Amino acid sequence: MMTFIDIKNLCKSYGNKKAVDNVSLVIEEGEVFGLLGPNGAGKSTLISMLSTLLKPDAGEITVGGYGITEKPSEIKKFFGLVPQDIALYPTLTAKENLLFWGRMYGLSGRLLKERVEEGLQLAGLSDRAKDKIESFSGGMKRRINVAAALLHHPKAIIMDEPTVGIDPQSRNHILETVRRLNREGMTVIYTSHYMEEVEFLCTRIAIMDQGRVIAVGNKEELQKLVGETDTIHIGVSSMSGKEKDFIEKIEGVDSVVVGEDKITISVKDADSILASVISQFDALKCRIQSINIEEPNLERVFLHLTGRALRD
Repeated sequence: MMTFIDIKNLCKSYGNKKAVDNVSLVIEEGEVFGLLGPNGAGKSTLISMLSTLLKPDAGEITVGGYGITEKPSEIKKFFGLVPQDIALYPTLTAKENLLFWGRMYGLSGRLLKERVEEGLQLAGLSDRAKDKIESFSGGMKRRINVAAALLHHPKAIIMDEPTVGIDPQSRNHILETVRRLNREGMTVIYTSHYMEEVEFLCTRIAIMDQGRVIAVGNKEELQKLVGETDTIHIGVSSMSGKEKDFIEKIEGVDSVVVGEDKITISVKDADSILASVISQFDALKCRIQSINIEEPNLERVFLHLTGRALRD
């Protein structure tokens, strides 16, 4: 892959608050690059600078070989932007909105009409073309928002929290649209605070917190930051006091933590030792109420790196 976006030592402050604090990233052409972090992590500010809506206080951004401060007009042509807030006119129809945004991109005539029809089909809303946006659900509005960002056939699309507060059908539609666009060769920059979306879509991920990038890599690389262990959580109704000693003797068990009504076991492979663990509980006449197996995931990575859950 070739480098498409090169970000070096980027900074942006609002008063005394550093929204983006010395961020450096490389985004390759043709990948789905995820920015993961809680609200206020700096994702939207970073996106605004990348799309030339904000000027950095310091640092450099190069897109497709152009410096962002030297050739902002050229860089704008590379991107389609799906903002966090809906950027549509509610009293216009879906088709009228797409015609308006198409003209803003410099499209006209037959090509504009073709792109608008293409956008309505992509959104799955051709049958609602003549309905006003104000009559649409939140999810339908976001689907038209995505279609508007693609009218000029950009090389890359930036999607800033595109699934916040929408119905499951529209959410799935947007996620599948992202995958389809990427299969067709488009670079996608996707910001979210939903772990499952980033895990599903992204080839590489940057985790942001308090304006800084605290880790970058693919899912497997990030998961290695917390080790390659599974965690078994076993809820119990009563204990004999001998459980810890017995379970620690099982081959493959790394550690055992006993709580008031729960035992947490760290293991290399939960499936291989689960039967032995259950047998030990049965032998001790300890009644099991629940079993939950937790594999390494981005939630655990984020907790490990920041000391808090993503949505705290």
